[in-house]
Amino acid sequence: MKKIILLLATILLVKTISAQTLTLNAMIDSISASHPVVKMYNSEIRSMDEAAKGAKSWMPPEISTGLWMAPYNIKMWKKGDMGEPGMGQYMIGGQQMFPSKKKQNADAAYMEAMSSVEKERKNASLNDLVNEAKGYYYEWIMLKKKSAVLDQNEKLLDFMIKNAEIRYKNGLGKINAYYKAKAALGNIQNMQLMFENDIKDKRIRINALMGRNAMIDFDIDTSYVLTDYSSLVFDSTLFYNRSDLKAIDKNISLTFLKQETERQSLRPQFGIRYEHMFGFGGLPMQFSLMGMMKLPLAKWSSGMNKANIESLKWKASALQSQKEMMLNEYSGMANAMRNEISLKNKQLKLFETNIIPALKNNYKTMQLGYEQNTEELFMIYDAWESLNMTQLEYLELLNQALKLQVSLERIIEKK
Repeated sequence: MKKIILLLATILLVKTISAQTLTLNAMIDSISASHPVVKMYNSEIRSMDEAAKGAKSWMPPEISTGLWMAPYNIKMWKKGDMGEPGMGQYMIGGQQMFPSKKKQNADAAYMEAMSSVEKERKNASLNDLVNEAKGYYYEWIMLKKKSAVLDQNEKLLDFMIKNAEIRYKNGLGKINAYYKAKAALGNIQNMQLMFENDIKDKRIRINALMGRNAMIDFDIDTSYVLTDYSSLVFDSTLFYNRSDLKAIDKNISLTFLKQETERQSLRPQFGIRYEHMFGFGGLPMQFSLMGMMKLPLAKWSSGMNKANIESLKWKASALQSQKEMMLNEYSGMANAMRNEISLKNKQLKLFETNIIPALKNNYKTMQLGYEQNTEELFMIYDAWESLNMTQLEYLELLNQALKLQVSLERIIEKK
């Protein structure tokens, strides 16, 4: 009995999952939380942040020990016969370099800023993923709408075929368009199979983008919005909010911070060394206390740091030029897409208000005439064919408009 209950519960759970309807916002939230790219960037950011915690560490102390100025003749280590002290010492020593506070602060500022670039790159990658998924989502909606049109037209064709068969048997009609209608019915069924396969493909791709099993079954909410971007100004202020451009800004800031670390590396660095000696053969204990100073600003030791500073200056200039180039490219693409979207919207309006209503009325007129035996089968078939092709053309045009909208939203980084 328990096994039967468990089996029924499993079946109910599977049906519940398969009946899930996914909204566009839910899909975007799932991608933002679960896609491997997001997890990868989060780990990379955490890695850099953890590394930055050690930016103000000191250099490790150095310890030394061993014989100091001891003669090879071991007998000389001992006191002499006259009480004179022996020769040689055993030494223990240590030294520590003291870091420059300004150098530490410069290193810390540089390392703490490194993850900011990865954060913007993560947002840029997420923008691409989200808009890729939106493209699949809208294509799925259009496939469902096309499939609904085919379902309706399949019923109309089936009606024409059966009606023609009855009339032909009773000698009331010709069969000249009968086989065209039969072939058209087969073509519709073939297109339905293609649409079903395309829907499965979109489901698999969306599942993969959400970071879950590709074969999980679900349906989507078919509501959509064609946004009007005609009044939006595509200026530099809009595009500076793009994550990839922000990443370039962060990279430029990093070059300046890295320059500062190189400048601070040219400053002197101080340290201390202490050594304690145990004398052999009565020799008194001795010590050595010395200060140390590194001089990286010397001509023969500062060349690399100065070259790095100059190199970073030109790197910042190159990044600035790259940013301006991308800004011009995005502006041109956005304006071209908006112009194309405007054209598509006008065409869609024409289809909705003029072309499709006229063809529907034409089909109704032919259908009425056919039912009253004043029109032939081939005439109602032609009227149906024109309506069917135009409806599918309208949906394809709508699909293109939505694709353009997704591409535009990718450029302006609208999630």
